[in-house]
Amino acid sequence: MTQLQNNLGQPIGHPVENWRPCDWPPHTFLSGNYCRLAPTVADHATQLYEAFVDNGEDHYWTYLPYGPFTNFEAFKIWLDETTQDKDPQFYTIFDPSNSKAVGVASYLRIQPAIGSIEVGHIHFSTLLQKKPAATEAMFLLMKHAFDDLGYRRYEWKCDALNEPSRRAAERLGFQFEGVFRQHTMYKGRNRDTAWFSILDGEWPACKRAFEEWLSPSNFDAGGRQVKRLADFR
Repeated sequence: MTQLQNNLGQPIGHPVENWRPCDWPPHTFLSGNYCRLAPTVADHATQLYEAFVDNGEDHYWTYLPYGPFTNFEAFKIWLDETTQDKDPQFYTIFDPSNSKAVGVASYLRIQPAIGSIEVGHIHFSTLLQKKPAATEAMFLLMKHAFDDLGYRRYEWKCDALNEPSRRAAERLGFQFEGVFRQHTMYKGRNRDTAWFSILDGEWPACKRAFEEWLSPSNFDAGGRQVKRLADFR
């Protein structure tokens, strides 16, 4: 693409033609073949606590800015407060086979004026991890942001030391953009933040890969994948 210049001979970015600000994401239900996402409400507290708080898996809270919680009441207070926020906008992930809550994720840093939105606060219980539903939940949130709402940039950020999160971002098709050093602090410690993104121009190919990977034909009788997600890119 030819580099544009202004009348002063300075390089400038290409115009974003016919741009209109995106809508704020409606807090709505999203459904797929393997999971269902519902706006997180206080009534989900018991199932979520049973799924990933009451199982002794404290290491899953290490890279989140909250938790682990000492008891159900502490968790419920946090969830009650969290569900009052407009940003982040939390979703509870349900297993449609038994209607059990198995994890959460959220939109955050929502910027409709420039078409940028982030996915974060991702916490998958052991009931969801490494299941097709985990990938589908991420796909449903991406698809809603790009196809339904018209966002042009979809972000993923994590502690640069969080190797599982970095691998997950790359597996899902996010492009690594770099590390913001001493970006923030949480739980009394420094956080260098790794930034990843998918752009609207990259989304069609990414979407096709998700759809092909999520096809029932890509899983054997035991529910194991035949091809990896990367194989469809």
